[in-house]
Amino acid sequence: MMMWKVCGMRDPRNIRDVMALGPDYMGFIFYPPSPRCALGMPPELPSGVRGVGVFVNASVDEVAGICSRYGLETAQLHGDESPDFCRALSATGLRVWKAIGLSDAPDWNQIRRYEGCVDMFVFDTRSAARGGTGQKFNWNILSDYPLSTPWLLSGGIGPDDTLPSFPGMAGVDINSRFEDAPGVKNVELIKEFIGNEQNRLAFCPKEQ
Repeated sequence: MMMWKVCGMRDPRNIRDVMALGPDYMGFIFYPPSPRCALGMPPELPSGVRGVGVFVNASVDEVAGICSRYGLETAQLHGDESPDFCRALSATGLRVWKAIGLSDAPDWNQIRRYEGCVDMFVFDTRSAARGGTGQKFNWNILSDYPLSTPWLLSGGIGPDDTLPSFPGMAGVDINSRFEDAPGVKNVELIKEFIGNEQNRLAFCPKEQ
């Protein structure tokens, strides 16, 4: 069964509405240049939210402090964080996901350096904005994934997309193509996506 994460949340009412659809994770972006930045959002998240804090080139102390304030157990890193940084962050007790921006064939030798110090990769479309562009990369470049770390597919996923099935793929991370405005998700578009027959079979546990 694949997991699904909705990223770029910040509006309390919208968070509750999306929560009712049963996502595995919600992402909260703590990067001031992002139009979906959640800094200043009340820290009392609805019960049951499995939150992921999203950061770009923040310090270990900053990441750990914000995650503690909002009760987040996972940090997703979208900057130039090194494997040593990821190890240091992991040592604080946080789960660490490392986003990798792709536009062409991955350099697996460079990505391999993060094996053993992150819990998940997030493969996104490479951009100066560090995500949230609504643009796809060529997903087929992941069809021969050679590493052992599980990964999420991100970057331009929309309501009309059906999921590929690639080695190591643990699920998807959806964001800007499901929005009415930055940080405000359209619940009906998300329903359309998870209700697509192929996607529904991927997301839902098989009946015994």
